[in-house]
Amino acid sequence: MSEIKPSTDIAALLAIMRRLRDPDGGCPWDIKQNFASIAPYTIEEAYEVAGAIEEESWPELKDELGDLLLQVVYHARMAEEQKLFDFGDVVAAITAKMVRRHPHVFASGAAVDSAEAQTVAWEDHKKKERAVKASGLLDDVPKALPALLRALKLQKRLASVGFDWDSAPKVLEKVIEEAHEIVDAQKRGLPQAKIEEEVGDLLFVVVNLARHLKVDPETALRVTNAKVVSRFGFIEKELAAKGSSPTEASLDEMEAFWQAAKKTVG
Repeated sequence: MSEIKPSTDIAALLAIMRRLRDPDGGCPWDIKQNFASIAPYTIEEAYEVAGAIEEESWPELKDELGDLLLQVVYHARMAEEQKLFDFGDVVAAITAKMVRRHPHVFASGAAVDSAEAQTVAWEDHKKKERAVKASGLLDDVPKALPALLRALKLQKRLASVGFDWDSAPKVLEKVIEEAHEIVDAQKRGLPQAKIEEEVGDLLFVVVNLARHLKVDPETALRVTNAKVVSRFGFIEKELAAKGSSPTEASLDEMEAFWQAAKKTVG
């Protein structure tokens, strides 16, 4: 069997995947996998790409993009084995889509003079494509998306047909209303499932508020998560310097350090 060397040619990666999946001499683990078992890895790799960008770690980004590309090749290979489509079909499909959705670049379509205008045009093209498929407005928003991202996509889709609040202050009123409903559900001793439902309603409306404020909720939450990690790390260091730890410190003591962390590490 010929040796496969590192290459900038995608053909080498496709050959590697063929060999890994080959029942005769391939990798037992890779041979065993299917679309469903590989999907979680695909999602994980996409998040790792986002993480490398957030950290501005460009060498790491190169590696993570390679890992994500491998996921595309993996799925395409499994599809080819089942005679559904192959990697070339994937490339052809996205090539056609990009050309179709950018007539101002690749054809004599209407001029687009700003990123905002292109966003509107892009959504219009997607709407026309959905109309051809004759599906419901929300039917093709993937259920497997992280809940926060899916909520945002559902809301954008609803807004595209005018089913939306007309201002951020009105959404904020709804946020307050939903928060009160959680408190009321607790006071009334409603089942945990009902409280969970009310919390979900609140989260959905908070995502809507973020959208109206032109804030990406996923990015905002990632920033806050990083901030919490940084501040709590400060608390741990300060407590350690005193010969203590979070499990030994009082809530008031940790709160005091938290306030100090806000001034020290942001």
